[in-house]
Amino acid sequence: MNIRLHDDRVKLARYLFQRNGGKVVFFGRFVSVLRTYAAFLAGTARMSWPSFLLFNAAGGILWATSWGVAAYFVGARIQQFGIPIDIALAGVALIVVLAVIRVLRRKENELMAYAERSFPGPLEQP
Repeated sequence: MNIRLHDDRVKLARYLFQRNGGKVVFFGRFVSVLRTYAAFLAGTARMSWPSFLLFNAAGGILWATSWGVAAYFVGARIQQFGIPIDIALAGVALIVVLAVIRVLRRKENELMAYAERSFPGPLEQP
């Protein structure tokens, strides 16, 4: 699979991040791959840093709190259930990511038209 990065796809990324960037950053805290790349994606799509900071902090606080509370109540049994839960969550995350990729590929031309209307003309160079 060969995916080329060109102006149309950069505009598409900016458009999608403009509409859904907060959700990506917030829920990215709960998916290990997104946790790693959310900041890179947000910067590439030029998400405003105050929005990024707000959604990143909120997601991080909720993620840390939920895992801390779960660990407190489950206690010693967390090791027993940790690996199966991680595998199940990884499977769910993989299914969601593949579904999003499939939808984006099907709607890529339509989304690129929306992105072009939002960011008309050539992209400015930093």
